[in-house]
Amino acid sequence: MAEKGSAGLVPVIVFGNIVILLCGLALFAETIWATTDPYYVYPVLGATGKDDVFAGGWIGIFCGFSFFLLGVYGVIASVKSSRTMFMVYLVLMMVVYIFECASCITSFTHRDYMINSNIVKWQMLSRFMDNSSSRSIEVTNFWKRIMLDKQCCGVDGPQDWVDYDSTFRHSYAEYEAPWPFWCCTRDNNFQILNKQACQVGLSPYLFTTGCFEHIGHAINSYTWGISWFGFAILMWTMLVMMATMYHYFTM
Repeated sequence: MAEKGSAGLVPVIVFGNIVILLCGLALFAETIWATTDPYYVYPVLGATGKDDVFAGGWIGIFCGFSFFLLGVYGVIASVKSSRTMFMVYLVLMMVVYIFECASCITSFTHRDYMINSNIVKWQMLSRFMDNSSSRSIEVTNFWKRIMLDKQCCGVDGPQDWVDYDSTFRHSYAEYEAPWPFWCCTRDNNFQILNKQACQVGLSPYLFTTGCFEHIGHAINSYTWGISWFGFAILMWTMLVMMATMYHYFTM
């Protein structure tokens, strides 16, 4: 009776492993997408030393491909009904499970640190236009690019450059440039439309929204792919492993 009862789990285990291998492929692709940094926000994370969102992504690449291979192996083990294969499957799956837990936790905890406009603002004010290190140059280039591409200025808005002291202010007096000229609207040839109007803060010629929304969106997108999708796979994998363990001990 025990063998008959456990034999009924074989189709469930096969289906569960098919889902795991498909999710593993999806996780593999998604974490590759995240680690290639399509939003180009790595300089912001790297300058604070909190770039472990990407470290979690690299672990996720390994785990995604491993889930795919173990899903295939689990299907074969279920079809052959081999106790040895089931034991190897459970041991390897537990190892990958632990690594994926580390990936999810690492990415999520470091995401919480970076979703803080004050930290990003301090970094911008202290490093923008600072050419003393390669890291600061990367941050400067990042802000130049995002302010032009996303048509935004500063973290919360152009007033950031007026209300706080900054490295930029040491290079330009407030009457000369209240904010960087990358905050000014430009024509198709990337020439400033009206420099004087931008200097006095006229909205058609000055980007009045902050850039933090775009930065936060990028970091959240990476975290969702690495942590939340990985967490969902872990929950499903736990159920499949429990069913496999029950089948193993009742064979």
